[in-house]
Amino acid sequence: MGFIRIANKIGLKSLHMLEPEAAHEATIRLLKTGLSMPCSPVSDGRLSFQLGDLFFANPLGMAAGFDKNGEVPDALLKMGFGFAEAGTVTPVPQEGNPKPRNFRLTADEAVINRYGFNNDGHEVVYNRLKRRARNGGVVGINIGANKTTEDKAADYAAGVHRFADIASYFTVNISSPNTPGLRALQERDALSDLLKRSLTARDEEAEKMGRRVPVFLKIAPDMGDAQLKDIAEEVLVLKIDGLIVSNTTVDRPRLKDAKLAGEAGGLSGKPLFRKSTIALAKMRRLVGPDLPIIGVGGIDGGPAAWTKITAGANLLQLYTSMVFKGPDVIKDINRFLLQQIEKEGLTNLQQAVGSNVDAWADLSLSE
Repeated sequence: MGFIRIANKIGLKSLHMLEPEAAHEATIRLLKTGLSMPCSPVSDGRLSFQLGDLFFANPLGMAAGFDKNGEVPDALLKMGFGFAEAGTVTPVPQEGNPKPRNFRLTADEAVINRYGFNNDGHEVVYNRLKRRARNGGVVGINIGANKTTEDKAADYAAGVHRFADIASYFTVNISSPNTPGLRALQERDALSDLLKRSLTARDEEAEKMGRRVPVFLKIAPDMGDAQLKDIAEEVLVLKIDGLIVSNTTVDRPRLKDAKLAGEAGGLSGKPLFRKSTIALAKMRRLVGPDLPIIGVGGIDGGPAAWTKITAGANLLQLYTSMVFKGPDVIKDINRFLLQQIEKEGLTNLQQAVGSNVDAWADLSLSE
């Protein structure tokens, strides 16, 4: 075992001695020092992806929720991620839900969280990210609504206006289970209104800047086929630039940690893999082969990442697997994907996208 892996394992064990939220805060502080965790990024053009004017050096990104306040995107890119996503950010700062609100289910390689969009608010996060904008790299902004806002769609439009000049892309996050009423925005009428207002804000900013920022919609895995179909139709009609499938689940599959399984919040990690991959494949089949999709949920290594790609994902995001495997998982996944490209005789990773979509899309989300 190399020095880097040994150092990362020691660091991971030390973090697991802390309460989960404290461990997360300690990790952010470490990354802010510029020292970061040891890593050796994988660089190979076969892993790259082009979306408009955005170049993703590799398909693996850090999901929203890790860097809530846009404090460490450059450190994440340095670790080997192809892109990073800051947020979720709301117009007004908010503390989120009472603590404890993050639970580590070690036996399941899973996490349950009910943070509730705790963040520093638009102005602070904007000024922080504005200072690093010249550094380049793909850094998306995940926007949301404040808990007490009655017109939640207005909060999303405000987020687009505020961050349009520095966002590589936007993620419209209506799928967190931890803000009351948020997932109701996935219902067709509410979704249509929200997306139209967000896109109008984007287009208004595009007229000023000359750049049309891509808008992704992030959905939950806890929906039936009919609701997925409604969402797909709205996405296609309104010409949303992409989808992120999926957020955490409120369902509780069979978990080994029975003590923590009953905690309220969204479940992420290994137990989410099957459900999120089925939802991904169903959406890929509904929207066709051309719409960019970011696959998220339970990616704990190379085989899971390859499965997401073949189920329909162009790009990938992870978070929870970093909690249990540390930064080595980034390099391991990208190396595995390169091995699969060679094994399958492909020119690049994108040739594998959706090659096994039907096998997953035919499965039931309710099983």
